[in-house]
Amino acid sequence: MATLKIIHTTEYRYSEAVRRSAQVLRLTPSSSLNQQVINWQLHAPGSLRSFVDAYGNQSHLLTIDESHHVIDIKALGTVEVFDHADGEALGPIPAAVFQRPTPLTECSPEMLAFLEPLRAMIRARPLFGLTDLASALLERMPYSPGSTTVSFSAAQAFEAARGVCQDHTHAFIACCRVLGLAARYVSGYVQASDHSAWSGGQSAEVASHAWAEAWIGNRWVSFDVSNARAAGSGHVKLAVGLDYLDACPIRGVRLGGGDESMNASAEVQRLDVIHASQPQMVQNQ
Repeated sequence: MATLKIIHTTEYRYSEAVRRSAQVLRLTPSSSLNQQVINWQLHAPGSLRSFVDAYGNQSHLLTIDESHHVIDIKALGTVEVFDHADGEALGPIPAAVFQRPTPLTECSPEMLAFLEPLRAMIRARPLFGLTDLASALLERMPYSPGSTTVSFSAAQAFEAARGVCQDHTHAFIACCRVLGLAARYVSGYVQASDHSAWSGGQSAEVASHAWAEAWIGNRWVSFDVSNARAAGSGHVKLAVGLDYLDACPIRGVRLGGGDESMNASAEVQRLDVIHASQPQMVQNQ
């Protein structure tokens, strides 16, 4: 078990005035058997309306109807995360929903050829086979910040032979689905080994981490391809979906604004390690 403190800030700046904007924020974790939200705050300009999306994610619609050049969004709070090696139960969404490919998670002929030697093991022993798949993908696509963009599909990143957590997750999901296995994209945060690091051990330009979950037997089993491990007590789940577009922390539209620049960072600290000698009292806010 770990108690994690998270501070996630995102700033958008525009070269011209934005007349109106609307954004969906998936920046609020939900409590489950694997994690307990102790407290959480979301700060943003304009109007915030909470709702639960089609995948069961806690979401907010942020609308700003006044002219603006800057949008500052801050999410922060404390989450207690438990070890969950046994995976996660089904939940309200049927697993079959996550068998459908999307433009971001389609397999190319090259990916199918890459998958062929692993196919028999994945079908016979899915847990071991998919673990081998995750390792093979990371070897084939080494982690390389800045080598891809959020618009890259699994096939494009595979062809480039490099990528980041989003690309690794898309490629893993694509391989699962082409074999008839349900797999879903997970966005969230991960605490690095130094107990105070940018999520995923990535640079300050990256605001969130991503990993995959595959339906094996009667549970969702996690595969953090980029970190060559399963999700555990260092991972905080924000949202799930078919791909990045369904689960990304912020997605929206605007009227006007000209050129856009974005600066985002997510700091994750493990409180039960940093303050192990001090009792912790945290009140809900």
